Amino acid sequence: MTTTFSRRASALLTLPLLAVAAACGSSAKSGTPATTAAPTTSSAAVTTSAAVTTTSAAVSTSAAVSTSAAPASTPGTAAPTSAAPATDPPVDLSGVTLRVGDQVSITQSGLKAAGLDNTPYKIEWSAFSSGPPMLEALAADAIDIGGVGDAPPIFAASSGAKIKVVLATKSPEINQGILVPSGSTITDVAGLKGKKVAVAKGSSANWVLLKALQDNGLTVNDISIAYVQPSDAQQAFLSGDVDAWVVWDPFASLVEAQGAKLIVSGDQLGILGLGFQVSSDTALANPGKVAAIRDFLGRLRAAQAWQRSNKDAWAKTYSSLTKLPIELTTKLLAVDTAPALIDDSILSAQQAESDAFFAAGLIPVKVDFSTVADSRFNDVAAK
Repeated sequence: MTTTFSRRASALLTLPLLAVAAACGSSAKSGTPATTAAPTTSSAAVTTSAAVTTTSAAVSTSAAVSTSAAPASTPGTAAPTSAAPATDPPVDLSGVTLRVGDQVSITQSGLKAAGLDNTPYKIEWSAFSSGPPMLEALAADAIDIGGVGDAPPIFAASSGAKIKVVLATKSPEINQGILVPSGSTITDVAGLKGKKVAVAKGSSANWVLLKALQDNGLTVNDISIAYVQPSDAQQAFLSGDVDAWVVWDPFASLVEAQGAKLIVSGDQLGILGLGFQVSSDTALANPGKVAAIRDFLGRLRAAQAWQRSNKDAWAKTYSSLTKLPIELTTKLLAVDTAPALIDDSILSAQQAESDAFFAAGLIPVKVDFSTVADSRFNDVAAK
C-alpha cells in the first residue's frame, strides 16, 4: 500500500539537519532541488518545466527541469557501451562548461578540500536533495553528470531516461538502513507489518526497504509507504506521523544521535553499497563534454584518495559544510568509499536489483542494466 504524505504545517525541524537541507539547496518544506553556480558561470533561474536556456545554473521546479526533456524510450538489450580513451579527440576545454549535480555540496567541497577545483573548464554546480530529482534533471538536459546511489539509475531508465552510469564506487552501508523512533516497540523488520514507513522513492534507501521486506517474507503491500524526500521525512519521523524511516547518512546518524534505533542496515542485508556517477546520452555524444567528464572523474578519484588519507581534515570540512558535530562527521567518514570497475559483477548486482523492483511493481518496465552502463571511463577507476 502506498500513500502520499501530507506534511504538518508547524516547524518541527530543530536539529542541525536544517543546515544540511539548506546546504544542499533544498527547501525544508518541499525538498525541492535548487542550484548554485560556480563563480565563473551565470545564474539565471529556470522557473517552468518548459523553459529553455543556455546559461542557467538554477532549477526551481520539483522535477529539476531545464531545457527540453529527452523523449521516453524502453531500455533495450545491447551490451554496455565502451570506447578506448585513446580515441577521444583533443579538445580545448577552456570553452567547455560542465553542469554537475551534487548532494549537500559534497562533491564540490571534496574537490576544493583536496585542491582539485582548478578545472580547465567551467563548472555549474546544481544542488539536489537526493538522487531521483537529480536524474530527472539529467534526463531533462539540465545537468550533464551527477553522483547517485544504486537505485536512481534503475528508476530513471525504467521511465525512458537516456542516461548512462560512467563511474562506480563501493561503500559499506553500515549507516544506511531502517530506523524507528526512540521508544518504538518495533525491534525488527517483521514488526513493520501494517506500519507506515517513510522513504525517498527511487533512492538507494528504496532498495534497502524492498530487500529488507523480501528477506523477511513481506511485500510492499504489507506496509504503508510514504514517499517523501529526507527533509520532510525527518519532520514526519520526529512528529510520529510515520513509524519508521529508511534513509542514508548523514540523516541516519543524526537521528540515531537523537535516540532513534537502527533495526537493520544495508550492510546487514548484504547490499553492496554501490554509487554511480551518471551522465546523459546527450552529454556523452559531445566531444567537449566527454573530455571534461574524463578530467572531472579523474579529479573525483583523486579527491576520494585524498579523503581516505586525510580523514581528520576532511571531517572538519564536512562538519563545517553540514553543521554536524565533528564527532559525528568523524564517525561518518570512517567508512571508506572505494573505486570499482563497471564490470560483470556490478552489472549482475544492478540487474538483480532492477528485476526485484519490477517484480514488486515499483517500476513500469523491465530494465536491462547493461544498456544503462558505459565502461569507457573504467581506466579512470583503475588508476
